[in-house]
Amino acid sequence: MIVKIGDKIPSATLMQMQDGGPKAVKTDELFAGKKVVMFALPGAFTPTCSAKHLPGFVQHAAELKKKGVDAVACLSVNDAFVMGAWGEAQGAGGKVLMLADGNGDFTKALGLEMDASKYGMGTRSQRYSMLVENGVVKQLNIEEPGAFSVSSAEHMLKML
Repeated sequence: MIVKIGDKIPSATLMQMQDGGPKAVKTDELFAGKKVVMFALPGAFTPTCSAKHLPGFVQHAAELKKKGVDAVACLSVNDAFVMGAWGEAQGAGGKVLMLADGNGDFTKALGLEMDASKYGMGTRSQRYSMLVENGVVKQLNIEEPGAFSVSSAEHMLKML
């Protein structure tokens, strides 16, 4: 079942590179009492993700925060080391939290996984963005396979 507007975000543990190593990030703590824009994508260092998706949120992070967003988070079914390196390569530091869902447990709990095994990538996340307020989904923008428009930072800014 796919998460929908009005649903509570499931409890899960994600990972983030901090102080040179992976550290646990509990979704209950990440979203509690905050307005968070989370966007997810199929994979770090992949073409659309690296050329458009993450760069848009890095570029527009300050504008999102001016509209009352407490945090901007990027999620992918990659490990924390890859997400940390990708965030560094993209200049995301201090702008976008780079969160790893290494086993895809959170992605599966949301019902937003996709099978990318024909590309040698296994189970990955669909491309989407969401606005979460105090742990509840307020907006959800899921892309059609191969598309990139409704999950963009620019689209999220228009919706806020």
